[in-house]
Amino acid sequence: MGYRRLMAVDRDHVLRSAAGLLTRKSTATMDEVARAAGISRATLHRQFAGRDALVRALEALGIAECEAALTAARTDEGPATDAVRRLVAEIEPHAGLLAFLYSENQLFEGEEQNEGWARIDEGVADLFRRGQSSGEFRIDLTPAWLTEALYGLLASAAWAVAEGRVAPNDFTHMIVELLLGGVRRPAEPARRKQS
Repeated sequence: MGYRRLMAVDRDHVLRSAAGLLTRKSTATMDEVARAAGISRATLHRQFAGRDALVRALEALGIAECEAALTAARTDEGPATDAVRRLVAEIEPHAGLLAFLYSENQLFEGEEQNEGWARIDEGVADLFRRGQSSGEFRIDLTPAWLTEALYGLLASAAWAVAEGRVAPNDFTHMIVELLLGGVRRPAEPARRKQS
């Protein structure tokens, strides 16, 4: 049992090391990934037959982290604007990996798309639908579009932080304020009293 646990820890370490490297350098070679994880290329190849297998394992990790973030954010509780803030804050620690996965177009095309992404999309879209139903969010922007906009902002902010153009402490604030600034339903203008 200890051996199996060690193997799982090693795989997790390799995946997190690969995620860290690939978020900074998406074109990194398998040799570079192995070095970042502190293992040989042969050991990396025994765990992942090639880059595609590594990316698919990173995808599974990203899906698990997003689903955990959706649960932790309690997106069905309280005002939808507060739930959006909680969701972005919960995703923030995983944003670099998500930015890398976002750039891997083959993950999101055709019949091979992982159903985990569809569950996440639906969970996020439900949050925006709830905000529209409660009158917090504009109804002229579809929940699907708002979901895509959120993903784009998360990826862009992760890249900006990774490149040092944005302070990490500003990540959640920048995304939430820009997104909610565009999605909030404007207050009805006060009507003038007629004399």
